[in-house]
Amino acid sequence: MSTPRALPPRVPPAERGATRIADRVVAKIAAQAAREALGVLPGAVPHTTVTVHHDIARVRVSLELDYPGDLAGQCAAVRRQVVLRVEECAAMTVPEVDIDIEHLHSAHTRAAPSGRDRRLR
Repeated sequence: MSTPRALPPRVPPAERGATRIADRVVAKIAAQAAREALGVLPGAVPHTTVTVHHDIARVRVSLELDYPGDLAGQCAAVRRQVVLRVEECAAMTVPEVDIDIEHLHSAHTRAAPSGRDRRLR
């Protein structure tokens, strides 16, 4: 008589496959986090680019900020919020968040009838 075949051991659900979150999804999470950190800024939509390697995300955020204001404080708030949200939502480590201030809005230039802002670099 033949011996019954042994069943392969059960693999726990967490070990059955991999989940990959696309860079563009992480970039959307980071952009939303930047908006949360800054509150409402007229016409200022943060743009993000992300590079993901395994579970590590490196983020670059381009911002338009109000001036005069605490630029360093606003950037620090964006960094904190981006790290928090990406870690919460995507379960990724964020060792760095680079910030580029692309445009400054001042009350004076915003009130100008031409609607043109001066770009500062």
